[in-house]
Amino acid sequence: MKSKGYAALTKTSSLTPFDFERREPGPKDVVVEILYSGICHSDIHQARDEWGGSIYPMVPGHEIVGKVTAVGNEVSKFKVGDLAGVGVTVETCMACENCLAGAEPYCTKGMVGTYNAKDYAGNPTYGGYANNIVAPEHYVYSISPKLNLAAVAPLLCAGITTWSPLRHWNVGPSSKVGVVGLGGLGHMALKFAHSLGAHVVQFTTSESKVADAKKLGADEVVITKNPDDMAKHAGSLDFIVDCVSAPHNLNDYLKLLRLNGTLCLVGLPEVELPISPFAMVTNRRSLAGSMIGGMKETQEMLDYCAEHNIVSDIELTTVQKLDEAYERVIKSDVKYRFVIDMASLNA
Repeated sequence: MKSKGYAALTKTSSLTPFDFERREPGPKDVVVEILYSGICHSDIHQARDEWGGSIYPMVPGHEIVGKVTAVGNEVSKFKVGDLAGVGVTVETCMACENCLAGAEPYCTKGMVGTYNAKDYAGNPTYGGYANNIVAPEHYVYSISPKLNLAAVAPLLCAGITTWSPLRHWNVGPSSKVGVVGLGGLGHMALKFAHSLGAHVVQFTTSESKVADAKKLGADEVVITKNPDDMAKHAGSLDFIVDCVSAPHNLNDYLKLLRLNGTLCLVGLPEVELPISPFAMVTNRRSLAGSMIGGMKETQEMLDYCAEHNIVSDIELTTVQKLDEAYERVIKSDVKYRFVIDMASLNA
């Protein structure tokens, strides 16, 4: 299936136009014409090989929404013309205990990513900075027409990455929750935690984000550069979701947890972060991590968003401005997620 998109050819090159072929759709596959594709910080990490092991040429993008243009004869959930999305995952074994439990991203055989990966047949996967994608029905999501389609795109990564830990650790009206960082991930964590009824404390380094944090649902905002403000919350938080992808001091946040509290990492800095054992053993604290959610959980999140009118705050951009968008993401100069209008491929 002929496709066109934008690819990184090396770890130091700009993304450039790239023609390629996707596999022919099978009986269980859905073909989606991509209308919008979100830009995730992990796209930048991988395009620039900051995590190691990158495969080139690389077409990034795993926050994909569009319209169904073809379905296999065994597909039951979709028909041509439906709105649909594809997220981070396009293949898992579907037989291990994790897959059977609906936790496909933790597949023991290994989750196949939407891009920068090889499928079980050994073929490279190409992501959403493109005009189309083919994926098995199991990994394709139904999108409600109630919501702004472009603003739905980041829900496929930033949304589910923050929704999954909030649900796993049972965040609700009795919870005092901290959100570290107010970017693409953080603003979704804040929206969800507020919607779930928690008392939400937003942590940010930026005075300029205080008003936005309160508008998005924060009950309190702490400027992390002020030790006195941080100290006011010592030993008081039930759960903290850390959305920062840059190096930072985790021990400062561990100290804020109450008895049996958990600090959960969803941001992915490219360097190791030191941990003080004393910050852990005090109050029997836990340090955890979480990836994206499974297929069922992701669809539940999308349905929840449709019911509660929750989408990402976005800025639309074009494939011609990808370099500029990447640099602005690194500088946290976007509120709060870039989404590529894929019609710009034809410009």
